Amino acid sequence: MDAPRVPLHRSLTFRLLAASLTIAVAAVLATAWLASQATSQTIRQQIGRSLSDDKSVYDELLGYAATHRDWSGVRPLVASRAAQLNRRITLLTESRQVIADSGTGPSLVTARPSATVDPLSVDLRLTGRTDRIDPRVVGPFRLTAADQGALREELGRSLRCLTDYGSEGQIVTGPYGRPKVVVTQLGKPPNGCELVPRATRREQRPLAALRTLIAACAGEKDLEQVWLAPDLTISVVDPSTSLTVPDRTARAAACVDKARRTQLEPWVAPPALLFVTDPADPSAQPAFPLSRDNLLRTGTATAVVLMLAVLLTVVVGRRLTRPLRALTEAARHPTGHPRVPVGGRDEIGYLAAALNELAERRENSERLRQAMVSDVAHELRNPLTNIRTWLEAVGDGLATVDGPLLALLHDETAQLQHIVDDLRDLAAADAGTLRMHPDSFCLNDAVSQVVDAHLPNATAAGVRLSVDHDGDPEVVADPVRLRQLVGNLLANAIRHSHRGGTVTVRTGTGGGRVTIAVADTGTGIAPEDLPRLFDRFWRADESRSRSTGGSGLGLSIARQIAAAHDGSITVASELGVGSTFTVTLPGAVEG
Repeated sequence: MDAPRVPLHRSLTFRLLAASLTIAVAAVLATAWLASQATSQTIRQQIGRSLSDDKSVYDELLGYAATHRDWSGVRPLVASRAAQLNRRITLLTESRQVIADSGTGPSLVTARPSATVDPLSVDLRLTGRTDRIDPRVVGPFRLTAADQGALREELGRSLRCLTDYGSEGQIVTGPYGRPKVVVTQLGKPPNGCELVPRATRREQRPLAALRTLIAACAGEKDLEQVWLAPDLTISVVDPSTSLTVPDRTARAAACVDKARRTQLEPWVAPPALLFVTDPADPSAQPAFPLSRDNLLRTGTATAVVLMLAVLLTVVVGRRLTRPLRALTEAARHPTGHPRVPVGGRDEIGYLAAALNELAERRENSERLRQAMVSDVAHELRNPLTNIRTWLEAVGDGLATVDGPLLALLHDETAQLQHIVDDLRDLAAADAGTLRMHPDSFCLNDAVSQVVDAHLPNATAAGVRLSVDHDGDPEVVADPVRLRQLVGNLLANAIRHSHRGGTVTVRTGTGGGRVTIAVADTGTGIAPEDLPRLFDRFWRADESRSRSTGGSGLGLSIARQIAAAHDGSITVASELGVGSTFTVTLPGAVEG
C-alpha cells in the first residue's frame, strides 16, 4: 500500500520555499534600510580611520620609539611606510608640533589623531597585548651576547629539569624581552627547577633601582623586605616570619608599572600623535541626507533585487528539493533494501548516504541473524541428540540406567544449561539490560576464588595454575560479573593448554585502573584469526568440533562484561607459544 500524500502546507518543499522567501525578503529589506541609513548620515572625520586596516604602521613606530630616545631619525621610516600604503603619515608632538610628515596638505592641528605612539602606554586594542609597556623597551636592562648565551643555557637546564619531573614547559618572553620558562603541563611539582634565570651582573643595578622606586611608591621603608625577581615578580615579606604579606605585596605590585615607566622614560622617545590619512582628502567633509530622486532610485533598485531574489529562491529551492523526491520514493517502498543515488556532498547527499548505509546494515543484520540461528541450532543439536539417543536406547532395552549413563546425561544437560545461560547474558548485553551491581572489594581475593574454583579442572587437564599479584588493590565493580569474566578467560586458557603447561593470572594497578592478565602456554592463535576471536560461536577449528569443550560464547561474554564496566579486553598470542588476555577496568581504589 502506498504511503499517504503529505499535505502541501506540511511538505518539506513548501516549508523550504517559504523559509527561503521569508529570509530573502527580510534580508533585502534590511539591506536597503541599512544602506539608506548609512548613506544618510553625516560623514565624520576620516583622519585615522585607516589605522584599523593597517596596524603595522602603529606597531613599527612603536618599535622605533621603544628603541630610540628621540624621533630624530624617524623620517625615512615614515616616508617608506607612506609610499607602501599610499597614505599620508604624520607624527606630531603632544603640543601639535610636526615631527615627521610624509606629504603636504591641510594642517592637522585640530584633527583627531589615529593613535598616540607611546611605548610606555601601549594601546592594547591595537596591539592585542596585555602589557601596557612595550616588551621591546629594554633601557638599562639590555644584555650582552655573553649574558644572553648564559640565559639560554640556564633555560635549557630548566626544560630538562621539568622533563625529569614529568612536566613540560616552553620559553616565553617576559618584561624587557627577558626569557623565562612557563610550565605548560604539570607532572610532579618541579620544586627543584629554576624557571626564572637569576639576574645577571648587568641586570642587578637596574633591578635594585627599580626595587627602590617600587618601595617608595608603596610606602615601604625597609627596602630589605621588598623582594623583586628578574621577571619583575614582587613580594613583601615579614622579617619575623619570612612569609609574604598579601596586602603589602598587592600594594607593591600595583606600583610596578608606574615605577617601570619612571625608570624607562629616559630611554624611549617621547609620546607622539600619529595621523594616517588619505593624501587626496585628509579632512572630513559634510554629507547630506538622500534626496527624493535618490530615495526613488534606491526603492526601485530594492524592488528589482527583491524580485530577482524571489525568482532565484524558487529556482534554487526546486533544484535543492529534487534529491528529496528521490528519498521520498525510496522511503515509500519499505520492502527490500532500496539504494538511493548520492548526488552531492550537502546535507541531502549525506541523508541519501545514511539511507544507503542503513539498508546495508539491515542486510548485514539479517545475514548475521541467520548465521547466529544456524550456530545456535548447531550448538544445541549435539547435546540434544546425545540425550535423545541414550533415552531411546534405554527405552529399547539396549542400555541400562546406571551411574555412568546418568553422569553422561547430566553433563549433556549441564552443557545445554551453560549454552542457554550464555545466550541469555549476551541477549541482555545486546539489549542494554545486563545488570551490574558495583561494589568495592579486594581484587586479589576475587581472582584467588576463581583460581581455586578451576583448580580441579586444571589438575584433571594436567595444567599448573599460578597467581601473581602486584600489590593489593581494591576495585569498584560487580564482583559476580568480574568473577564470571575471569572464569571464562581461565577456563578458555585451561582448555587450550597442553598437559604439563602453565596458566598464570596476574593483577596490577596503574593510573587509576586495574589490569587482570590471563596467560597460558597453550597452542596460541594465528594472527589472521585474532580479529574474529571474540565473535560468537567462532572457533579457529573450521570443523566446528567440541574437542576442547565450551560453548563458543565465553570470550564474547567476557568482552561484554568488560565493556559494561567501561573497560576493555585485548589479546596477544603467538602460535606454539601461548596467549595472554589482558582486561583493563577503571575504578581502582588505593589499598
